[in-house]
Amino acid sequence: MATSHIFRIMFVNQGKVYEVYARKVNHGELFGFIEVEELVFGERSSVVLDPGEERVKAEFAGVKRTFLPMHSVLRIDEVKKQGVSKITALEAGANVTPFPMSLFSTPPGDKK
Repeated sequence: MATSHIFRIMFVNQGKVYEVYARKVNHGELFGFIEVEELVFGERSSVVLDPGEERVKAEFAGVKRTFLPMHSVLRIDEVKKQGVSKITALEAGANVTPFPMSLFSTPPGDKK
C-alpha cells in the first residue's frame, strides 16, 4: 500500500502568515527557493464553506506549483491528515518575525 504524504507549509507573505497543504515539497530548481507542488484544499462535500480557506483557494487557483523564498518559510511539517488552509495577520508583537535580509550580502556579479 502506497503512503500518501501531506505537508503543512507555513510562510510569510506581505505581512500575513499563510498555512497551506501540499503533496510534494522539494528544494526546487531555483537557488534559494522551496518548490511546493499539488496544493490540497478541502472538498466541497458539505454545505458549510470556510471563507478563510476559500480565500486561499482563490489566490492559488490555477497554480500548478509555486516557489517560495527560503527565508519566508517558517516551517514545513509532514502531517497525517490535511487541515484547513488559512491566512492570518502577522501581529506586531508576535514571536514570528521574517528574516530582514537577502540571501546575498552583495548582489551577484558585484565584485568588490
